[in-house]
Amino acid sequence: MIALWIAIGVVVVLALSATVVVRRRRPPAPPPTRTVVPSAAAPRDRPAEPEAPPAAQPRTAAPALRERLGRTRGLFAPLRALGGRADTAAAFEAAEEALLRADVGVETTTELLRELRASGVGGDGVLDALADQLVGVFAENADRRLRFDDEPGVVNVWLFVGVNGVGKTTSIGKVALARRLEGRSILLAAGDTFRAAAADQLGLWAERAGTEIVRGAEGGDPSSVVFDAVQRAKARGNDLVLADTAGRLHTKVNLVEELAKIRRVADRAPGRVTEVLLVLDATTGQNAVVQARQFTEAVGVTGVVLTKLDGTAKGGVVIPIERQLGLPVKLVGVGEGPDDMIPFDPESFVDALVGL
Repeated sequence: MIALWIAIGVVVVLALSATVVVRRRRPPAPPPTRTVVPSAAAPRDRPAEPEAPPAAQPRTAAPALRERLGRTRGLFAPLRALGGRADTAAAFEAAEEALLRADVGVETTTELLRELRASGVGGDGVLDALADQLVGVFAENADRRLRFDDEPGVVNVWLFVGVNGVGKTTSIGKVALARRLEGRSILLAAGDTFRAAAADQLGLWAERAGTEIVRGAEGGDPSSVVFDAVQRAKARGNDLVLADTAGRLHTKVNLVEELAKIRRVADRAPGRVTEVLLVLDATTGQNAVVQARQFTEAVGVTGVVLTKLDGTAKGGVVIPIERQLGLPVKLVGVGEGPDDMIPFDPESFVDALVGL
């Protein structure tokens, strides 16, 4: 009997051991089948990419200049702080320091203060009088619209010029996006064939704006790229070509001649150059005025796009650009976002600059 129970125990032990071995050798279960979730039902922690092009998406509200001009605005804080306690000498001294530090320039600052003194203003009236005077400077260039010719069959061409590093290609992309949101049919021309990354960068903006781009061989003739873009725009029914150009030093004669050639080619029917926009970097201060003067003499600039206005204390450079050169500042860049290229509003700018 004892032998029988021993035999049964051995059988049970052997059976359990076999089960353990089988379980250890059993391959792991296959992972569950993964279901692709349509973009409309994507989980909240991983939002799907929008299927509609940027042109179909609502645009956010334009940023307020007062919020973006903190550095330049801070320069006028001592003048604002004087308030009703200001005597004439102290007020003019504070105004002069603020204008110079804001990079209005010695020549323009001297002229502005001379005119203020001649008006007889003094004490706590200096700040308000200065604000009125600055608004008057901008009033001389009243038309800040981006010009567009609606004549049937005409392909409008906006040329963007400026030295390397001012944000020219990015500005073109932001302008393209804004015009697409307005319903324009856009084509981009990568006319900067000398900077290797320029066409690629413009291509990324073309994708973002839902437009096409015409590009040529690296180091090729930029005027031929612009010419091809105009012809393609005509064939496709696009009404506006935004053309990038090379941005080598503005003192180089060959660049000046090249830009003049691009303009002549772009102006041939069906193309019509309705804007030559000079892109300037606000952080360069008075050097921007030098660039504006030389580019205007070379290619007949019609307006200025001032970038990086939020990142500098030199925002006052717009004043000599307008007063000395008579060039209207049409657009200003006040941030990194695609919506941060906004129309220049002189009254808002003056209010942001010296307003209480």
